Amino acid sequence: MPAGSARAEAYNPVLDKLEILNKELKRLGDKYGVGTAQIPVAWAVAKGTLPIIGVTKTSHVEDAVKAANIRLTAEETAELEKLADSLEINAIRFWEKEMK
Repeated sequence: MPAGSARAEAYNPVLDKLEILNKELKRLGDKYGVGTAQIPVAWAVAKGTLPIIGVTKTSHVEDAVKAANIRLTAEETAELEKLADSLEINAIRFWEKEMK
């Protein structure tokens, strides 16, 4: 991310950790036959949340439907949680509120 930007401040320090998480998201995406981006949505659903997905294109709606049809196992969800916790990633930017 460009130095000096809010995104750079939030994400540049954790990009190496995000790559580790992205590898696991890709592995699960390949397993379920979807893109990497659908797995975090399925993960959020598996945790009992209802993610709000912004869509501006038909492909975004189609991707959301794919994500909604993924049923991560309890083991997969636990492994994602364990991995994310071990990486200690905090990607909350200054205008976002932490959810507890």
